[in-house]
Amino acid sequence: MKNLDRLLRPKSIAVLGAGWALNVIEQCRKMGFAGDIWPVHPTKAEIGGLRAYASLADLPSAPDATFIGVNRFATIEVVGELAAMGAGGAICFASGWTEAGAPDLQAKLVAAAGDMPILGPNCYGVINYLDGALLWPDQHGGIPVTKGVALVSQSSNIVINLGMQKRALPVAYVACLGNAAVVGLADLAGALLDDPRVTALGMYIEGIDDAVAFAALAERARAMGKGVVCIKSGKTELSRTAAASHTASLAGGGAASSAFLRQIGVAEVNTPSELIETLKIFHTHGPQIGTRICSLSCSGGEAGLVADLAAPYGIDFPPVPQATHDRLFNVLGEIPTISNPLDYHTFIWGDGPKTTEVFTAMLEAYDAGLYIIDPPRGDRCDPAGYQPALDAIVSAQKVSGKIALPVASMPENFDEAAAIALMDQGVVTLMGLETALAAVKAAQLAPGVAGWRPARALPPRDSAMLSEAEGKALLATAGVAVPRAVSGIFAEVVAGAAGLTAPFALKGLGFAHKTEAGAVRLGLTSLAGQAEMPGATGYLVEEMVTGTVGEILLGLRRDPIYGVSLTLGMGGVTAEVLADTVTLILPATQAQILQAMRGLRLWPLLDGYRGRPRADMAAVADIAVTLGNLMLADQSLEEIEINPILVRQSGAVAVDALIRKV
Repeated sequence: MKNLDRLLRPKSIAVLGAGWALNVIEQCRKMGFAGDIWPVHPTKAEIGGLRAYASLADLPSAPDATFIGVNRFATIEVVGELAAMGAGGAICFASGWTEAGAPDLQAKLVAAAGDMPILGPNCYGVINYLDGALLWPDQHGGIPVTKGVALVSQSSNIVINLGMQKRALPVAYVACLGNAAVVGLADLAGALLDDPRVTALGMYIEGIDDAVAFAALAERARAMGKGVVCIKSGKTELSRTAAASHTASLAGGGAASSAFLRQIGVAEVNTPSELIETLKIFHTHGPQIGTRICSLSCSGGEAGLVADLAAPYGIDFPPVPQATHDRLFNVLGEIPTISNPLDYHTFIWGDGPKTTEVFTAMLEAYDAGLYIIDPPRGDRCDPAGYQPALDAIVSAQKVSGKIALPVASMPENFDEAAAIALMDQGVVTLMGLETALAAVKAAQLAPGVAGWRPARALPPRDSAMLSEAEGKALLATAGVAVPRAVSGIFAEVVAGAAGLTAPFALKGLGFAHKTEAGAVRLGLTSLAGQAEMPGATGYLVEEMVTGTVGEILLGLRRDPIYGVSLTLGMGGVTAEVLADTVTLILPATQAQILQAMRGLRLWPLLDGYRGRPRADMAAVADIAVTLGNLMLADQSLEEIEINPILVRQSGAVAVDALIRKV
């Protein structure tokens, strides 16, 4: 890992490129940068009122940080010269490298950098609002802070937009990665987290370059008490193309990346607004809040709206404990229905002591409370009447020691200055009801397992599909139960069926999806009179499994980023129609697998719903662990899919197998 201290927290800054240099100088001045700024230009005597040096060699000393705003070819020369003189690092602004089909040029840049860290190329820069150091060639929306969150992005424009927020989020750093040719995502994020003034980390991620390093980063952040939240783009595209398997489609669309982030304890959100609101919670309250939530409003409509909007996020509102009920009743009387969400009506509106008692009594029974409050707009109305309620929220958090969250149902309904004033008192105002609910859910994410790391990823490789008979032989050798069977040419399986017990399943081999090809015949009491199947390369006759309670799909696949993914879900011929699956990244324990499967929508059907037999899902988890260990141990295995595993009340049998090997 390269040392980024001088680059991120410089005492001297060099700038190259006349126009861009002037912009960087102006931004540093606005933030009150106290260090040296040295423009470098071969012909200009001064830039921005500062003496310009004709060359890097003329500088008073090797700069801590350099903004390189020249063309890509000149950038390589500058980087080489900086590295030779012992500079602390550089921002390579120019585009036209690997992203433009010129990987050889980028390789030359990396070689020129040597041990010197560079951000980019194709990188906008970095802003340090703590020390006023801006290697940034444009406007921005931040102000000086003494502590705050760090924003890291693989898209310059996304982080520029985030930096213009008006939601009272204190931002300590803004940093772009560009092509990440030298400094990767985990390295940059880790260097920012190491600053004790950084409270949390928010990221916009297009691709994770090193999943193992990223998992270590997440664990280190948790140890520091700093939450990490990200937007991971690219969910609408499959991570890999493998048309032969159901798993390829069911585990695509970001399922593997979401599973990875969940397992390492990184909160994932979908929008910039959700990212900002989650960061506000992490900044003030740390990396995790509890799951027992209450909601308070002075309107039945708001209470109902909160309950309705919270349901899709998996947020529920536990009932009010009796002691709390009695305490609230003493203040509110018999007209309001004391429930959670609570509509406390307007009887106590404007009465500071009563409002404080209601707000505090409710909050003390829960982990966190949502206080729906939309003050009137200050340009046309007088919001003073809402101050007692806001004061009561602050007091409720202080007295209870629990998290009080004022929530504006629409973001424009809460003034930024008022939100900053509350933030200064340790109270986080959330902007927009749906966004607030998404942020609360994100902030409830469980921490990752200490020491967990994904398997090292392998590059994509050509592989061949085993026949079903070969695949089931491999499963049986691993200890997975498969039906008794005979395989071979048609005449051989007809003769071999005499040694099996009916009913039979007759399958034609050589098809990725036998059902769609008409190559499966089930419930046969005999093979007499059965015809051969056009296109079959061989045949398999099996004893059919009886006493089935459920059908499960299990898929294991090599992932070029996350190592090996495991997908489990409702299986059979309707697997893709149901699309009811969960994904984990290996390694995973039986307990973790069972816990994940409980998240299936149709889990109740497997768990004794309305008197149905209960499926032996522990047996399925055992199969998943067994085959997961096999994939991790045998790098020649590219994919294992079983669809379905037939689950009985006791035991489970793999009745179809698609296996690819290198």
